[in-house]
Amino acid sequence: MSLIEAIILGLIQGLTEFLPISSSGHLRVFSAFFGWPDPGAAFTAVSQIGTELAVLVYFRKRIWAILSTWTRSLFKSELRRDIHARLGWYVILGTIPIGVLGLLFEEQIDTVFRDLRIIALTLIVFGVLLGVVDKYSRKHRTVSDLNVQRGVTFGLFQCLALIPGVSRSGGTITGGMLMGFKRTDAAEFSFLLAMPAVFASGLYKLTDIGGDEYAGWGATIVGTLVAGVIGYVCVAWLMKFISTHSFMPFVYYRVALGILILTLVSFGLLDPAGGAEHKPAQSEVSAEEEKKEEPAPEKSEEPEPSPSPSTDPATGWEIDPEVGLPRNPETGLHHDPELGMDVNIDQQSGLPVNPLTGQTYDPRETQGEGAGQGAQPGQEGAAPGQEGTAQQEQGVPAG
Repeated sequence: MSLIEAIILGLIQGLTEFLPISSSGHLRVFSAFFGWPDPGAAFTAVSQIGTELAVLVYFRKRIWAILSTWTRSLFKSELRRDIHARLGWYVILGTIPIGVLGLLFEEQIDTVFRDLRIIALTLIVFGVLLGVVDKYSRKHRTVSDLNVQRGVTFGLFQCLALIPGVSRSGGTITGGMLMGFKRTDAAEFSFLLAMPAVFASGLYKLTDIGGDEYAGWGATIVGTLVAGVIGYVCVAWLMKFISTHSFMPFVYYRVALGILILTLVSFGLLDPAGGAEHKPAQSEVSAEEEKKEEPAPEKSEEPEPSPSPSTDPATGWEIDPEVGLPRNPETGLHHDPELGMDVNIDQQSGLPVNPLTGQTYDPRETQGEGAGQGAQPGQEGAAPGQEGTAQQEQGVPAG
């Protein structure tokens, strides 16, 4: 990934993380529009650390109050009813569902869920759901009305963010308004609830950066910094905007973008897996170029080792390929399985000598036809005494 791509994707991440329009879906979609490879789940997760740092700065007073009060409440029972101490527990309980499901469905999140058709459908369906809930729900509760059940319900809605196109803020804000929370209060707890999950996911995915991922370390760092700066501006703007406006502009945008994606995919103008072709990170390219520059190792001129000799099925002894007979490991002589005895080798012809006839023969030609039938014509017998010697070795009386 080039630095230009990293800056653009960082801008998109920062602009869309807090708006209910799905930052992960936009990173995936815009990469496909530009013809870039999928930036990958790791880049998406790590770059979200930048936007969560923006939340940390914007809500710093609230976050400090939660951390300090919750910590002190562990030792002082009178603080346990304080809203900030309770918010600490609600954030912890609400984070558990997405942590469990994120680990269980990690492979699908990295692959199947990143199909552009799924992203388009989730943009439309959950956009319409956001609009309906925003229009018809009774929004009267504030953050102080949170309890264990509502905190866990917020966490279950946050799990929808595992699917690109749903939107973390969109899903949790929708769930909050369904429970009767005001827009600003639902958004505030949504952003606070996201922090542990996003930081944990980003740190967990750090190990994937620079490996098989398209984005290397340099691009990921640049994208994260850009996302953090832009994210701070966006969260400040959104909290002010929704205090006096509804979410309908975002609903219209989600539906229009989803229809556009489906249309382009239907006419073959956009590959649903567009950008999925992997382009290696810069570190990978350098490594591949170094491999290409390295000269290929010269082939050794040493002769290849001959294949291991076959074995005789009857005795299990190794067959001498030059003679065609196995060698008896006890006597060191060649053994003819058809004769059932050891045989000598004629020094001149290199063929075995039949101890019964005294004639040389080729066992590879006579297998199955009876040993000695293929004796060379004109060969009379072995020298006197040779036959007797062989017979004596086999225990056959000479003469």
